[in-house]
Amino acid sequence: MMRSMYSGVSGLRIHQTRMDVIGNNIANVNTTGFKSGRVTFNEIFSQTLQGASGANDSIGGRNPMQVGLGANISSIDTLMTEGAAQRTDNPLDMKIEGDGFFIVKDGGGFKFSRAGAFRLDNSGNLCNPEGLNVMGWGIDPKTGNVVKDKVKSIKILSPENMYSEPTKTSKANFSGNINKNDPNLKKPEGILVSFSIYDSMGYKYTVNARIKPVVKANAGDPDKYSISVDPGSGIKDENGNNISCDDPNTTIEFDENGKIHTPNPAELTLKNIDSTNKKVAADFDDIKIDLSNLTQIGGKTTVEGKAGDLDKLEAGSPAGKLTSFEIGTDGKILAKYSNSKTKTLGQIAVAKFQNPAGLQKVGNNLFQVTSNSGEFDGIGKAVNEDGGSLNGGVLEMSNVDLSREFTDMITTQRGFQANSRIITASDEMLQELVNLKR
Repeated sequence: MMRSMYSGVSGLRIHQTRMDVIGNNIANVNTTGFKSGRVTFNEIFSQTLQGASGANDSIGGRNPMQVGLGANISSIDTLMTEGAAQRTDNPLDMKIEGDGFFIVKDGGGFKFSRAGAFRLDNSGNLCNPEGLNVMGWGIDPKTGNVVKDKVKSIKILSPENMYSEPTKTSKANFSGNINKNDPNLKKPEGILVSFSIYDSMGYKYTVNARIKPVVKANAGDPDKYSISVDPGSGIKDENGNNISCDDPNTTIEFDENGKIHTPNPAELTLKNIDSTNKKVAADFDDIKIDLSNLTQIGGKTTVEGKAGDLDKLEAGSPAGKLTSFEIGTDGKILAKYSNSKTKTLGQIAVAKFQNPAGLQKVGNNLFQVTSNSGEFDGIGKAVNEDGGSLNGGVLEMSNVDLSREFTDMITTQRGFQANSRIITASDEMLQELVNLKR
């Protein structure tokens, strides 16, 4: 039989495989995170009819004479180029900008994917559409920091994440202006300044402080004011019950520019506040009220009190209910609560491989490791470790290039057609050989 016929058969076979890959690429043109394939060919070994010979004094050198025996598939590569972004505005949709794969897990172990179409199941776990848990790092309950240890499933709506702990107030501040001619200063109760504080269990109390002028010994003395909280009735709980404390009072003095210059520091301290909720182990620290931002200049009296320092720190808060969460560019999941507190719930980890093209497709947009991809260490990396990021509300589209696929389809079709002609021509030549017998 003629070698050309078998060469033609091998050509048909490899072009058919190439068309299979092209067809799969086009079928997945809109598959989230799909990575297209590419087929490359190589020649099969050649039959040597005559070997090469070197030149000598009487004759020149001769090249080898060989007849090729067809073509074979060299590789079917997975192209790991990054796909374009598709905006969805769904906060659980994520796209990896740069290298890396999301880590998911089922009963068979770890799998990897570029498709970030995630959702929450009925237990609050972050998972992919097939129900595989998305893996990442948890939080140290003592420090609130991410612990980059062995990856585990990320559970956003766990019981401990649904609420934020209350915090007690340890600082407060007064700000605003005192008009020395304010008629309220002539009343026995003076100017009332009220603000709220919280104990360690998140119970709310109202502090009622009073500002009163101090009678001058001499007409030329600077203006002074006493600031005090009634130790028996100046603090009330949510039911209006009186809360006792030590007798807090201080006197402030203004200079000729309307600024406090004594005492230094200008503050009032609430000590030994007796919470009525001690049956639930609620307590207070001493609460220092910063008075240094009060002024005495012309204009309205505008004094107001607020819990916390000027940066709104140590203001205390009630227990908060989870209202929303967001996933940052570094993969950290930040929860927001009704008491304006925030808390990190965990961090999505990614896996990176020395040879990502060596991963093996296992369906459902998933890959698994092979001996040529490199191993997964079980820990993973932060997505921004090598300059990458996580883009929320966006999905990675397929990296299939339709213009290239249609061009490859044309050349593949013509290659298949040409090889079929080789078989037809070889058959006709064999027919002529058979006819020699007649």
